[in-house]
Amino acid sequence: MLYPFKIVPDSHTLLHPLFHSSTNTMRHLPRSVLIALLTVYIVWGSTYFAIQVALESFPPLMMIGTRFVAAGSILFAWQLWRGARIPTLREWRDGGIVGILMLGGGTGLTACAEQYVSSGLTAVFIACSPMILSGLSGLFGDWPKRREWLGIVCGFAGAVLLASDGEFAAKPIGIILLLAAILSWDVGSILSQKKLKMAAGGMGFASEMLVGGIFLILCSIILGEHATGPVTFNAVAAWFYLVTAGSLLAFTAYMYLLSKVHTGLAGSYAYVNPVIAVALGAAFGGEHISGKAMIAMAIILGSVIMLTTSRKLAK
Repeated sequence: MLYPFKIVPDSHTLLHPLFHSSTNTMRHLPRSVLIALLTVYIVWGSTYFAIQVALESFPPLMMIGTRFVAAGSILFAWQLWRGARIPTLREWRDGGIVGILMLGGGTGLTACAEQYVSSGLTAVFIACSPMILSGLSGLFGDWPKRREWLGIVCGFAGAVLLASDGEFAAKPIGIILLLAAILSWDVGSILSQKKLKMAAGGMGFASEMLVGGIFLILCSIILGEHATGPVTFNAVAAWFYLVTAGSLLAFTAYMYLLSKVHTGLAGSYAYVNPVIAVALGAAFGGEHISGKAMIAMAIILGSVIMLTTSRKLAK
């Protein structure tokens, strides 16, 4: 995948001043932020396929819930081994609120919605997330800059163009679930930044995943979910991938980004993930990338450049 931090501008192009400024600004981003961005972009882009495979054997809420409980337990045990303190009751409460909103509401409802909404329409709805996230952040006095708004709008347009290669089939219940998922995820993201005090570092992430995962498992039991098919090796392998890469790596990286960069950049995964999913489909699934899709991915790449160069680190 072409990534904006690796672009070397041609000194003879008319766009040289723009790229020169962009490159200089990107150099101010710490390596840890670049790694976190790449992790969220690539890993979460690949989880679209992993979730589809896991859903062949496991019901959505139970699959997502056990995924986060397993990941949270591993992270919690590792933090204890490193000597981290156990979260206080308030930190458990605040981490639980964020976990229920982001993991229970955001991830859980999205998995449920994918049973009723096509992947193309799902991508378009998820692409709305950075706009909602930036708007909610503005209510706390952190409105996006003009260049950042331009990047957000361009990214959304690119995601719509990319998704238009597929179908936009949906049932009303799927639309409702997706809207609720996006709002829940973004509210949880903002509260984790502005209002709630969670445990520091990995312990905070572990508390979110544990409480959010337990909440989803309880919902699955209450709703009486049943296995969607026979348990296969591929489904189990996909579940393990979601635990290790999707949760331990990518979710932790996203929470780190929320603590270090402005919300527009942190939310840019919503534009890039569909690009990664399309690229993986072409590389491993023999799918064809149309000219329209290539144009859409170029627009998305441009939007990420605008988002990464709109301002320096917010924190």
